[in-house]
Formats: sequence, structure tokens, C-alpha cells
Amino acid sequence: MVNRFIGALWHRLRGPLQWRVMWLAHATFMVGVTGVVRDDEGRVLLLHHRLWRKDTPWGLPTGYARRGETFEQTVVREVKEETNLDVTPGPLVRLTSGYRLRAEAAYEARLSGGTLRLDPREILDAGWYAPDQLPEGLIASHRELILGKTPVARQ
Repeated sequence: MVNRFIGALWHRLRGPLQWRVMWLAHATFMVGVTGVVRDDEGRVLLLHHRLWRKDTPWGLPTGYARRGETFEQTVVREVKEETNLDVTPGPLVRLTSGYRLRAEAAYEARLSGGTLRLDPREILDAGWYAPDQLPEGLIASHRELILGKTPVARQ
């Protein structure tokens, strides 16, 4: 009897109200999105991030997805904001969860245009690196992404 009542009530809620109930009842996460940006020579774009730890300041372009934005759109936007470069997103190469309030997605991306101009609020330096000549101070998980040593889905 109770289950029938709950089922009938659920069907009457419809659309936006159902989504609101689901949102309140489940975990809400921020999603960090990383782009493994490569040029035509196979080099990868690495950034010296101003706000990252002093011992691991180098990493790939990364940022948080905005509400209503696909993760591929996040890669394009973040690379543009941080470097003024244009990229075309490729396949998903990593999806991780298990953090308190954060999930992470990483995509391959291909340089498609633009002129390098750094956002000095976030980025101190940038460079194109061959996968076998990565700089010291590169965050370990980004080294794994560059070298293809990470499964697509991981917890």
C-alpha cells in the first residue's frame, strides 16, 4: 500500500520537481576536468600553475565544469582561459571518483589554433614537452595520463 502511494506520488511530481527531489536526496559533486593537449608533433602542453603546491606546480590544463556545460566544453573553455589556445576534445581517458565532493574526468585534446597567451592570475609558465622529457614537479597523476598508464575508469 505504501509503495503504491509513493509510486503514484512520484509520477505526479513530474519533471523539474522530480529532479529537485533527486538532487536533494543524492550526493552533489564538483567535477574537475583535465585536458591532455597534444600538438601535431605529439608533444603535450604543460602549465606551471600559480595556485598549486610548490613541489608539484606543473600539470595539464584543468578546471571545474560549470553547471550545464559538457565535460568536453569544459576542456575547450579551460584551455582557452588559461592559454588562449583552441583545442578539439577527443576521447575520455580517465574518470575517477571517491573524493569527498569531487569527481574527475580527463580527455585527450588536439591543438587546433590560437596564439599562446597565459592568464597570469593562474599560470606562471607553459611549454610543449615530449612525453619522454617531462619536467620535474609534474603532478604524478598527470604524468600517468600523458604516458597512457591510467585506466579509463578508476576509483
